[in-house]
Amino acid sequence: MPTRRLIALVAAGAAASLLGSVFGWGLPAFWICNALLIVLSVADLLLLPRRGEWSVGRKLPDRMDVRLGFEVGLELRTRRPESVHIELTDDLPAVFSAVRNRLSGHFEGTEASYMYTTMALERGRYVFGYVYLRYWGGLGLWKKQVRLEQADAIDIYPDLSEVRGVLGAVQDALILEGHRLFKKQRSGSEFHYIRDYVQGDDIRHINWKASARTTKLMTNMYQPEKGKTLTLVLDCGRQMGIELEGQVKLDRTLEAALTLAAVALKQGDQVALLAYSNQVKVYVPPGKGLLHLQELTRAVYDLRTDFVESNTQVAMSHVLRFIKKRSLVVLFSDMESYLYDKELLPYVMRLRRGHHVLLLSLQDPLLHQWVRIRAEDSRGAYRQSIAHKFTNERYAYVTQMAGRGIPVMDVPADQLALSAVNVYLDLKSRDAL
Repeated sequence: MPTRRLIALVAAGAAASLLGSVFGWGLPAFWICNALLIVLSVADLLLLPRRGEWSVGRKLPDRMDVRLGFEVGLELRTRRPESVHIELTDDLPAVFSAVRNRLSGHFEGTEASYMYTTMALERGRYVFGYVYLRYWGGLGLWKKQVRLEQADAIDIYPDLSEVRGVLGAVQDALILEGHRLFKKQRSGSEFHYIRDYVQGDDIRHINWKASARTTKLMTNMYQPEKGKTLTLVLDCGRQMGIELEGQVKLDRTLEAALTLAAVALKQGDQVALLAYSNQVKVYVPPGKGLLHLQELTRAVYDLRTDFVESNTQVAMSHVLRFIKKRSLVVLFSDMESYLYDKELLPYVMRLRRGHHVLLLSLQDPLLHQWVRIRAEDSRGAYRQSIAHKFTNERYAYVTQMAGRGIPVMDVPADQLALSAVNVYLDLKSRDAL
């Protein structure tokens, strides 16, 4: 590529030729200027390093959370010492946003390091395939450009900030969405530990032998039994691909599901996970411990919605077939799917015979906004009436299912994880699992 210096010389040569034509020696001036430019260009290109002498390395994290900025390092190397000016551009996937992707500077010696910051806007596995290098030096008339192959992959996980908060929480407290939840340590039938008796403790739990040894009242503390099963069912159908406050519904539910899984695993329970659309996409059998949480995250971090209607029959049949132990089955889906899926109710009623079932849905903020607006014209009145109709249908469905003993929660996006965790902890505290 020509540099600005070369363009300036060409313009100067053209001006000299034009001026020479006034005095009758325009053609000799033209050939002299062009010959001089050709000689200088050849000399400049010979002074530049050959394209094959360059190589590049990339320092990239193995994985990173979505919408979280991180640094990428580029190590540019050449076979022999060089002194040139360079510009680098990395091969960013389309869903990445770069703060400063075009790097430039003076390259001196045989290697140099460059850094830039970027972040991914969507989950999944992405490959950085090339690094584009443009360099110039010597007389500064021409720039050479080369594409250096260097393939590196990175896994972009869902937002795991709430999961890390759960794992880092103290034993007796848990903070989610700014709300502090206390585990009911006195509940349950499994012995936990012995501590000093305080006013308000159940006198039936006083440990008389320990009290006799220590000469003060001691009481037994109990906790819910461990080893119960939580089954997470994720809808990946068409409705879950709708964007909601900057994220698709599947991303919202996925983050909430992993948060709930972290809570259950920290409680000592087992967690299974199933994702489906018109067929089962992912199934992770029940497991426990931190390693199982990593397995769950790896299984769903690149999960995508399908442009098909969800088949609840496939998902529920799979749960009935493989989850034999009594468990809490939490279905993350969409209220529109609940309302119009005629096969859902029979399968949920059948599932309820051996399991606890919770149906979760994300509220539509636009629908609630339309209900509250003041209608100022016929169009606004029509919009408000339709919003009221859909809202009443949702409320009627929740009431109908509650009458059958099946809880349905239609909650805002920022309350989804909190609502699911509250139901789970309540069942645990009552030893209902």
